[in-house]
Amino acid sequence: MTLHLPRTTVPSVNVPARLTRLADLAYNLWWRWHEPARALFHGMNPILWEACEHNPVSFLGRLGDDRLAELAADAEFLAQYDAVVVAFDAMLAGSAQTWVSQHAPELAEKRLAYFSAEFGLHRALPIYSGGLGVLAGDHLKEASDLGLPTVGVSLLYRQGYLRQRLDASGWQQDVTADFGPENEPTSQVLGSDGSPVIIEVPFDDTQSPLRIAVWQVLVGRVPIYLMDSDLDANPGWTRTVSSRLYGGDREHRLRQEVILGIAGVRALRAMNIDPDYWHANEGHAALHLLERIRELVEAGASFDQAADQVRRTTVFTTHTPVAAGHDVFSPELIDRYFSSYWPQLGLTREEFFALGRHTESGDGFNLTALSLRLAGHRNAVSERHGEITREMWKDIWPGVASPVVPITSITNGVHLPTWISPRMQHLLDRHLDADWRECADNPLTWESVRRIPEEEFWHEHRACKQELIDLLDERARQRWASGAYEPSQVVSAGPFLDSGILTIGFARRFATYKRATLLFHDVERLASLVNNPERPIQIIFAGKAHPADEGGKLLIQEIYNYARDPRLGGRIAFAEDYDMGLAAYLVAGVDVWLNNPRAPYEASGTSGMKAAANGVPNLSVLDGWWCEGWEPDNSNGWGIEPAPLEADAQDVTEAEEIYRLIETRIAPLYYERDGNDCPIEWSKIAKEAIRTVAPAFSARRMVIEYILRMYVPAATASPVKA
Repeated sequence: MTLHLPRTTVPSVNVPARLTRLADLAYNLWWRWHEPARALFHGMNPILWEACEHNPVSFLGRLGDDRLAELAADAEFLAQYDAVVVAFDAMLAGSAQTWVSQHAPELAEKRLAYFSAEFGLHRALPIYSGGLGVLAGDHLKEASDLGLPTVGVSLLYRQGYLRQRLDASGWQQDVTADFGPENEPTSQVLGSDGSPVIIEVPFDDTQSPLRIAVWQVLVGRVPIYLMDSDLDANPGWTRTVSSRLYGGDREHRLRQEVILGIAGVRALRAMNIDPDYWHANEGHAALHLLERIRELVEAGASFDQAADQVRRTTVFTTHTPVAAGHDVFSPELIDRYFSSYWPQLGLTREEFFALGRHTESGDGFNLTALSLRLAGHRNAVSERHGEITREMWKDIWPGVASPVVPITSITNGVHLPTWISPRMQHLLDRHLDADWRECADNPLTWESVRRIPEEEFWHEHRACKQELIDLLDERARQRWASGAYEPSQVVSAGPFLDSGILTIGFARRFATYKRATLLFHDVERLASLVNNPERPIQIIFAGKAHPADEGGKLLIQEIYNYARDPRLGGRIAFAEDYDMGLAAYLVAGVDVWLNNPRAPYEASGTSGMKAAANGVPNLSVLDGWWCEGWEPDNSNGWGIEPAPLEADAQDVTEAEEIYRLIETRIAPLYYERDGNDCPIEWSKIAKEAIRTVAPAFSARRMVIEYILRMYVPAATASPVKA
């Protein structure tokens, strides 16, 4: 399908005529996973590139006319630039040679609309908070690579999620970022007359319709359209409704989801984009189902006919077994916002509320329940999560036994070109077939990993580790230089980390069920491990707590204070402001990736997949994806069986097992060296992590599985006859 994009504002990038395509490259996030394009920007001014946090839009705006003129006359740079532009144009024009055109041609002329409350694409566009958004971003990057015609829909959160700063006590301060259009890879969508496309969406009956502008961001072949309520025509209180991800109270959340679901559908219609099938990523996007039904009812269908058609063409993915992760709204809120909407569906109030009813939600309106009822293709995100999900939502299908509840599972995956570090990609380029990225889902592609010499692998891993430590040192230096850091805070940032010491990484959202402080269950035991004179360890923590999650903030504070505890010898570090940039360094630079959630609350998890694909073995509780990824002979990492006990006793048992594995298995393997100071057996396990995890948990495998199992039936469903 040819990519026909709506008209947008022209990016304001002043560059010499010979370099005009730099604007196209900067405004398409394809550069993020195309290493020559990244190298092109980096080489223009490495220091400024780092200062701009790898944001090419901001970077080009600050580079300066003199430097641009120099580059326009530099033959070596121009050759590099021309090669990148050729590759970029080939990507945009290569729809006839894609995986979809060759293996799923029935989708080549059909378009998918993918709705998600967040997309993790790059820190230059901070419209994500964690794993859900990063998974959505990886999904669309892989859709671009595969040639799957797709559009994304979300909100433009100009204030992002939050920038994390810890005060001297270790308490998380939620700092609001404010990214303006001049620093974003976005352009505003215009109508045929050149004026901005504006959508109206109803709010509660006491308010005038909210006006929504639409912005475009390009991800390879895939456009994403972002809804924005910050318009002069809107009342002051409404202008910030779409400005911050997951901010505000329950009513604020509902308003955002009205914009995502209802305005999102209307925006696509206004741009003459008519999707053939739809994918709702979590219940936040549920209201797009109602809007599509409303359209069909308005065109003359009954509610049942419209709902049947929507079901046939909709995929819904649920991501969490944690009750708090599912949006439930009070009857009062639903009455206020939808009392004039449900008549447009041909429903009574009781019929409307029945769509969102669930046993565990009382009289609340549950958007996951709504999604499960109105989407005909439903999935969880790991095999274990599928089992939990079928049990959790079985009351939606009365009389149906849990094992046959119609919710399948497609285990998550990660976009390997984004998450495998440049050093490791270069290593793989030397030893794997040239097309390994295009064949990443095939286990045979990765067999050659076993033949990589251990010394060569170890050299590259040590370099990744040093890059991580250098980054943490520089971040601490910058914070100190800002004048807002006390000396004790510098200690917590990890100034004593040593690239020669076994390094464990723990980085994720600080929800209480993830048990970030489990390693500190027995501080004296931990102290003996980190201070072992022959086999010491060090641990790097990172992650943010939701602004309203006091429990998560307390966990961060606890770790932050342990990092300053002399008993632990400066070998505990907390890295502030965890984002996709820091994550990329962590998953490649630590030696072991630790994950110890309280089972069975880890739906899938993806950070461990990224680590393993970089040759970093997992030490993880057997929950989520690791139930499928772990090799029981411990050849690719270490699994911890969940203890079938009450919470406190479970913590004791599993913490002891972590200590035991580190002390008796992991540290001895790491410190056992040959004459060249290479841990041969350790490196074999690290390479086996790559060989086994990369194909099975790649986004390529994941999206192909969606295509074959969910998208083809949804896209080719015949219309329901009236």
